[in-house]
Amino acid sequence: MKTTSSFAGILLVIWTVTAFAQQMPKPEPPRTVTQVLDRAITNVEKEFVPAAEAMPEDKYEFAPTDGEFKGVRTFAQQVKHVAATNFEIAAAILEVRPPVEIGDDEAGPASVRTKTEIVQFLRDSFAYVHRAVATINEKNQAESIKSPWGQNTLTRLGLTTLIVGHCFDHYGQMVVYLRHNRIIPPASRG
Repeated sequence: MKTTSSFAGILLVIWTVTAFAQQMPKPEPPRTVTQVLDRAITNVEKEFVPAAEAMPEDKYEFAPTDGEFKGVRTFAQQVKHVAATNFEIAAAILEVRPPVEIGDDEAGPASVRTKTEIVQFLRDSFAYVHRAVATINEKNQAESIKSPWGQNTLTRLGLTTLIVGHCFDHYGQMVVYLRHNRIIPPASRG
């Protein structure tokens, strides 16, 4: 009897461990550099585009004037600058000429004027960045490529992180512009 109950106890333990192991989530395979970079771009895009959409069209030419804001870009210029820079950097990653006019100081095409046009230009720039990031892999991520700003060389990995940092830099400025106009940025809404 003792042997039977010991055997039953062992079977119960094995069954419990097996059932528990089957319920444990399987570890995810490691992400590729492409996936990690694309996720970083997606994260900044999810903050930046809604902020650009939140500003009413009649406020797109707004720039703060109080304090130390003399000569800063308007809200529209902030958004266009980021979009133009996105195109410029993504083209460098792809090692091609930018598909749009970048303009002086990365101001973007003069023909893009309305909020609708500017937001579409921004969306298109992020789509182009995603396309460029999709070409980055473990082999080419640290390869030296021509800088879009002169004779230096940079890496695809470095350029992609630059996009994220640049977007968040201007996002912070756009948040100030939104709040000056009593608009709570979408990312800050409950």
